[in-house]
Amino acid sequence: MQDTTLNPALLEQDLQSSLERFYHWEKAKTNEVFLRQPYGNIWKTITFAEAGQEARKMVNALQAKGLQKGDHIGILSKNCYHWILADLAIMMGGFVSVPFYASLPAQQLETVIEKSDIKLLFVGKLDEWENKKQGVSDDLPIIHFPHYQGNPKVIEGESWDDLIEANPAMEGNPLPDLDDLWTILFTSGTTGTPKGVMHTHRTPAKIMRGEQLSNFLGIFDLEELRLISYLPLNHVGERIGLELPAFYLGGSISFGESIDTFAKNLQDTQPTLFFAVPRIWTKFYQGVIARIPQKRLDLLMKLPLISGFIKNKIRKGLGLKHAKIVATGAAITPEFLKLWYKKLGVHLIEAYGMTEVCGSIVNSPDLDTPLDAVGRAVPFCEVKIDSETGEVLMKSPFVMAGYYNDPEKTAEVLKDGWVYSGDRGTIDEKGFVRVIGRVKDAFKTAKGKYVTPNPIEEDLLEHEYIEQACVVGLGIPQPIALINLSEEALTLEKETIQIALKASLQRANQDLAAYQKISNIVITKDIWSEENRLLTPTLKIRRGAMDEKYKSQYLTWQEHQEDVIWE
Repeated sequence: MQDTTLNPALLEQDLQSSLERFYHWEKAKTNEVFLRQPYGNIWKTITFAEAGQEARKMVNALQAKGLQKGDHIGILSKNCYHWILADLAIMMGGFVSVPFYASLPAQQLETVIEKSDIKLLFVGKLDEWENKKQGVSDDLPIIHFPHYQGNPKVIEGESWDDLIEANPAMEGNPLPDLDDLWTILFTSGTTGTPKGVMHTHRTPAKIMRGEQLSNFLGIFDLEELRLISYLPLNHVGERIGLELPAFYLGGSISFGESIDTFAKNLQDTQPTLFFAVPRIWTKFYQGVIARIPQKRLDLLMKLPLISGFIKNKIRKGLGLKHAKIVATGAAITPEFLKLWYKKLGVHLIEAYGMTEVCGSIVNSPDLDTPLDAVGRAVPFCEVKIDSETGEVLMKSPFVMAGYYNDPEKTAEVLKDGWVYSGDRGTIDEKGFVRVIGRVKDAFKTAKGKYVTPNPIEEDLLEHEYIEQACVVGLGIPQPIALINLSEEALTLEKETIQIALKASLQRANQDLAAYQKISNIVITKDIWSEENRLLTPTLKIRRGAMDEKYKSQYLTWQEHQEDVIWE
C-alpha cells in the first residue's frame, strides 16, 4: 500500500468547477479556437466565445421547455463539437448530464434510458439510427444535432439549429454548487447490466486540484494543450482525460470525422496530449511494421545518424510529433507494445482505474516504471491487495456518490471506505501495481484447474499476425486461443500464416504450466467488433459473449489434430 505525502485537506482548497474554468477562458481567450471539427479537408472552428454563446442559447431553449435545475438530460452521439456544446449547456442550466454509448442497440438503449430518468435526449452523430430509435420512448423529447455528412439523418424531435436561432443567449455566468450532481456515467459492462455511476461537480474539481498540487502527470506544465477526441466522450477516460483538461487549461479539442479519416485527422492535429486504448496502439504498431519490417526497423534504430530521423518520421506519421503526454488505458497494455513505443521515444503512461473512482487511480508517468506494471497510486489515493482473494482495492477522494437508484450494488462495491475493483493484482515494495486480470476472467478447465487468460493473451499479441486474442477453455481439458488476424496477415498465404502462428504458439507455451498450455489457435471467421457485441465500446473483449458464440465448438477445436485451425 502506498501512502501519499500530500495533505488531503489541500484538495478542498481553491476548488473551481469545470464551468467556472470555462468562463475564465471564454474571457481570456475570447477569439481563440476551442473546438475543431473536420469536414473532409476543411476544419470548422468554434472559438471560446462562440461556444459560450451557443451553449447559453441552448440553456434558454431547455428552460423554455420547463426543464428545472437537477433534471437529467441524455446525450446520444459519437464525438463531435455539438457534444461539448450540449454538455456546456447542461452544466450552465444546472442540469445533470447522462451520456450514453452511441453504439448501444435499441434494447440496451431502452434499458439505460429507463434507468436514468432523463427528461430530454440530445441525439447527434450516429452510425445507425433507424433501429436504435426503437429504444427511445415516443414521449421522450428529442433535440437532434445538425446532420453530419456520412451519418444517418435524424429528423425526430426538434432541430438544434432552429432552437439556437429562436432563442437569445442566457445572461450571466451561473455556477453549480460543487456538491450538486454533475453526471451519471453508465459503465460499458463487459458483463451484466450497465450501472449508473454518480459523480458530483466536486469530484473533477478535486482531480484537477490534485494534479495541480502534485504535478504527477505534468499537464499544467504544457505550454499548449492541443487534444483530439477519439474515445467515446461518455467514457470516464475521455471525459476526465480530455474534456476536463480542456475546460481547466483552455485547451483546444479536435475531432475525428470517421474511423477511415482518423489517422489523417490525428496527423493534422498533432496533439500535445493524446489518450488511446491498447487496441489503437496495436493498430498503429502493426501499421508501421507492415511498411518497415521489424528486423529492418531494429537495424535502422541502431544507426546513430539515421535513428533520430526514423523516430521523428514515425512519430510525425502517427500524429505524435509534438505529444508530450501520451496515455493508454481502459484495458491493460501488453508489455511488448510499451517497449516498442519506448524505443521510438514515446513513453506510454498507463491509466488504470474505474468509472467508480472517476478515472485512473494508478498511473505510470515514471520513466522507470516496470513494463509489467501499470504504475503507482495517484497522489491522495491508496491501493492495496486483499490478502485472501488478491483483489485490487482502492481508496480515493474521487470516489463516486454511488450507483443511481441501486444502493445494493453500491454496497457490494464500496466497503469500509474501499472500492472493490474486481481485478486481481499485486503491489511490490516500491509501490508499483501489477494487474493480472479480472477476477471473473479466470476459468476452470475440465481438469479442475483455473487458468488466468490475460497474461497468455499478451504473449500471443506480440506476434504481428495477431490483432486480437481471447484465451478460452471453460469445461474442456486444455485452453485454446481464438484470434483475429492482423491486416498484414490477411494479405498472406495460408501456409505462411500457419507456420508463423505455430511457432508463436510454441513460444507462448514454453513457460506455461502443463494445464495452462494452449492446445490450438483458432482463426475465427468473424472480426470481433463493437457492432457484433463481442467488444465493448472501449474495445475490450466481452468474454461472456465470446463463450456464448463459440463454446459449442470448444471441445471439437481442442481435440483437432492441427495446431492452427481456420473456422
